[in-house]
Amino acid sequence: MIDLDFTFSCDIELMQTEKTAWHMAILPQNIAADIKAFTKHKKRRGFGSLKVEAKIGKTEWNTSIFPSNSHNSYLMPIKKSVRIAENIGGGEPVQINLRVLTQL
Repeated sequence: MIDLDFTFSCDIELMQTEKTAWHMAILPQNIAADIKAFTKHKKRRGFGSLKVEAKIGKTEWNTSIFPSNSHNSYLMPIKKSVRIAENIGGGEPVQINLRVLTQL
């Protein structure tokens, strides 16, 4: 089994939809390329998502990353409970530890 563990920094982007706003981390393109290469033959979940374990500060949670053609990367939603616990708002930089949970 190959571990896909990454640590990176990015800004939290506020993405507005018609009904709501989502706080998203956009994975760096080089990390997204590695994830795509190692998971290209794996069955995907809804919307092409992959299960991941994420950590910001002291807060850890399980979530999914979603492919984004417009960003040539993956998007990871940042839950409200995580934003509150770590005092994060839109446009703020964060360091994220990410582990892809897909069996390779």
